[in-house]
Amino acid sequence: MDDVRAKLSTLWIVVMFNMIFADVLTLYIPEHLQDFVAGATPFEITESLMLAMAFIIEIPIAMILLSRFMKYRANRITNLVASAITLVFVVAGGSMILHYLFFAAVEIVCLAMIAWYSWNWKAPESDAVTPDRRFASSSY
Repeated sequence: MDDVRAKLSTLWIVVMFNMIFADVLTLYIPEHLQDFVAGATPFEITESLMLAMAFIIEIPIAMILLSRFMKYRANRITNLVASAITLVFVVAGGSMILHYLFFAAVEIVCLAMIAWYSWNWKAPESDAVTPDRRFASSSY
């Protein structure tokens, strides 16, 4: 069952690299960089906004590690919720710049795979409910 954990963690790594490079490459576009430096953004950039963004971005970062170490049930539920929240962030915070659309498409595919693996993940044998061993063998 560690195979699913490894797949989930690896997919979160791919999501994070795509999120990072989508933003980094945007800074190479002179007019976007000039607008950002001049503060000409669609919304005011405040400390509160940056803190909120940090919390949202921390979700996929944390999931890289949590996917490896959480127990089955919590892992499954957390990956489903985190992938849904991150998907909303990717789509709502998107841009129509071509490179961003490409990275967002890769992120969406990875997030769909995370949700699919989480949804279809079967409980490992060690987590299954088993009858008490004292009653399993009869000496009558």
